[in-house]
Amino acid sequence: MKLGAIIAGVVLVAAVAFGVYMVDIDQTREGALPTVSIDGGTLPEYDAEVGDVEVGERDITVTVPTVDVESPEEDAVASN
Repeated sequence: MKLGAIIAGVVLVAAVAFGVYMVDIDQTREGALPTVSIDGGTLPEYDAEVGDVEVGERDITVTVPTVDVESPEEDAVASN
């Protein structure tokens, strides 16, 4: 395992040396951002046919059930 790490280190050092000393990059022209112009546009138009909805109010009678609540007597309640 140590021999493999040593060989990998030597290869890495050789690759870095090759990249630093053997490759020379010079800029030959300046870069520039593109020119962008925005002109006014239009939104799309749609025709839609929808149903009619009528909203109103009316009086109705609703039967509500009665609820009887019986509270427990004080003697039957457990003391805490």
